[in-house]
Amino acid sequence: ETGMEIDTVIGDTAYSEKDNILYAKKNKLQLISKLHPLITHGGRTKEDEFEFNKDAGLYVCKAGHLAIRKARQGRKNAGKNQADTYFFDVEKCKVCPLRKGCYKEGAKSKTYSVTIKSTEHKEQEAFQNSDDFKLKAKSRYKIEAKNSELKQRHGYDVATSTGLFGMQMQGAMTIFAVNLKRIITLLREAE
Repeated sequence: ETGMEIDTVIGDTAYSEKDNILYAKKNKLQLISKLHPLITHGGRTKEDEFEFNKDAGLYVCKAGHLAIRKARQGRKNAGKNQADTYFFDVEKCKVCPLRKGCYKEGAKSKTYSVTIKSTEHKEQEAFQNSDDFKLKAKSRYKIEAKNSELKQRHGYDVATSTGLFGMQMQGAMTIFAVNLKRIITLLREAE
């Protein structure tokens, strides 16, 4: 609205949610925000992982039992990533020597799910590994330093009044004061 042209947005991991990635893509913006490690690396530790058998196209449990079938869970383009769920033979699980911590007694099924990365997440991960992304991400510390100054030195960490208008005024005044300090510093350096 002010006429400022924006081509890059820099934020922390919280800004890399799927909606923001889609917004950046739609508006031709570079989003410099790392994906959450759960998306890039998954949430399981190496010991808990099942191994993928490429020949069968199915997972194998720690005891060596192959999944009996696979099903795709979730809808495409529904906001959440889909998952491939692998089903194991419960009768084998009931007598398995490694069932403790893997199979819950009395369960009617044993599954292992793997989340499928969306196209947007794959593209963002590829961009995140580029030299351009890494170079621009190095300037992130400046933003955090300014946020810290607003909170620690100028009281922006706690609302001083109630209501949305009061919070907006506090934000405007705090940011105005910090910007004024920066302008004075730059003017002194120019002399």
